[in-house]
Amino acid sequence: MKFLAITLIVHRPEPVTGVQKPTRDRFREVLDNALLAEELGFDGFGVGERHERPFISSSPPVVLSHIAALTKRIRLFTAVTTLSLLDPVRAYEDYATLDHLSDGRLDLIIGKGNGAAQRDLFQVTPEDQWDRNAESYEVFRQIWRQDKVTAATRFRPELTDAEVWPRPYQQPVRVWHGSATSKESVDLAARYGDPLFSANVTNPIEPYAELIRYYRERWEHYGHDPAGIAVGAGTAGVYVAPTTQQALAAYRPVFEGNLAFQKKVGLPIVFETLEDFVERSSALIGSPQQVVDKVHRYHEQFGHTVVHLHADASGLTDVQHRDSLELFQAAVAPALRTAVPDPPFDWGPVLPAPATTEEPARV
Repeated sequence: MKFLAITLIVHRPEPVTGVQKPTRDRFREVLDNALLAEELGFDGFGVGERHERPFISSSPPVVLSHIAALTKRIRLFTAVTTLSLLDPVRAYEDYATLDHLSDGRLDLIIGKGNGAAQRDLFQVTPEDQWDRNAESYEVFRQIWRQDKVTAATRFRPELTDAEVWPRPYQQPVRVWHGSATSKESVDLAARYGDPLFSANVTNPIEPYAELIRYYRERWEHYGHDPAGIAVGAGTAGVYVAPTTQQALAAYRPVFEGNLAFQKKVGLPIVFETLEDFVERSSALIGSPQQVVDKVHRYHEQFGHTVVHLHADASGLTDVQHRDSLELFQAAVAPALRTAVPDPPFDWGPVLPAPATTEEPARV
């Protein structure tokens, strides 16, 4: 099993202190958390893309390029690239450049994105967002694989024998499809034989498990080998402590602060108490053994081989945050790496096989 640390770069008052960091400090925190993730042995670090409050993650290629310059090993993820809002040609140029600068450490997670404000900003309607997402991905995918591209597009100018530079480093980049609530992204992933990443954050397990089952059905429908399926899944929060009591005591102020914020802005409340949140959400809060057991329960439903954790302290103190991630890597990750297989592909750069030279036939 592989482990990612992911941030959406939320920028709002801290749930416990009520203090909001300056924008520059919030970005600096993201960089520090990426360095911490690499130091502790995480397999990947992801940056989301949002174009509305309370997020400042509107430019993942810029943030990930800076992280690429600071790190050596960790793979870099988008979480997610909102292709329904983007010109696929411009998106390709940004990410192909980033892929070269990072020596092929880039994976993409794509999706249509959520939020009415960002749809309005880019003049995308609820009726056309799925079609835009599918078209943009098809063009993006074609550009990554072909030196010249012709595409009859609806949502951007058509392409005729178009050349887009730079040509790629990874051939091709691995693209995951982010899935939250609808079947469109799941079907798109299955159609192309791409891995799926379930959001698995807001609700209990059932709707996410249903979509993953659908993905597996559609994967076989499109004629792909079931052995090639790869699924990742998110988590709603993380705090690992030596005992359950310590974990609950430390996380309770964070949960209560987040709950107060949700009520203030009118968000639907799914989990009313911390105990219910720990029991029925995907949050990994508890002792190391409790966290291991919970991931196994989810694995029974999902069959996933990648898990993402929150990269941000999200209301915990810096010491609590680091201690939790250190304990996760020391006592949780090794047990899961042993028990759960890795995805069915190499975790390194996706590069073409080296050319073989044959000896001339002897006569």
